[in-house]
Amino acid sequence: MPNPTAAMLVIGDEILSGRTRDANMHFLAGELTKHGIMLKEVRIVSDDRQAIIDAVNALRAAHDTVFTSGGIGPTHDDITAEAIAAAFGVPIGIRDDARALLAAHYARTGQEFNAARQRMARIPDGATLIDNPISVAPGFTLGNVHVMAGVPNIFQAMVASVMPTLTGGAPLLSQTLRINRGEGEIATPLSDLAEAFPDLSFGSYPFVRDGAYGANIVIRGHDAARIDSAATRLAAHFPGDTA
Repeated sequence: MPNPTAAMLVIGDEILSGRTRDANMHFLAGELTKHGIMLKEVRIVSDDRQAIIDAVNALRAAHDTVFTSGGIGPTHDDITAEAIAAAFGVPIGIRDDARALLAAHYARTGQEFNAARQRMARIPDGATLIDNPISVAPGFTLGNVHVMAGVPNIFQAMVASVMPTLTGGAPLLSQTLRINRGEGEIATPLSDLAEAFPDLSFGSYPFVRDGAYGANIVIRGHDAARIDSAATRLAAHFPGDTA
């Protein structure tokens, strides 16, 4: 049975403008790989309501699980929660359990629980909360969509909360073979190998070091013995030029 698939939607003008570098995709991809879930697609959209709605609806229809990051804070441009509610066609409002979590947090820290902070308690009807042990403001899950903060350490904590609830598959294994030849010399043996091992995937990532060309060949699959066999066969084509 094929492994479940996932997609990620990164939301925020600050990502598209280059002001902020996204770190969440790299983290999520690693966690999903360990859990046997294949990250198949990543999209980045601006803080635009319709763009978020359209992307969420496309991704949740195409994949088993969708993760979003960004846009659930207290400011006016944090519109992700409202857009997710609209995508599912459900109402959204301040929810008592989310409000209680935030009220207690701000009481402990001596900060005002003002109207802007109360916006973070707005949760679409039918959603379940995602725990946030760092800043308390919760994410939420609606259907197969997990809505999370964009701040990396909070995003990572939320992923840790959600991951045990997901059904995974066989972990994806990989092995890297460095070949000190140009891709033009590697291409034909690599193509033959991909045909001989259709259950594995092969990626070629070229580099130049000290003026010499080479490539890192990454072999991925679920069967360690098959990966070893493919790597051994490829290395045999380039004696003395592999590591």
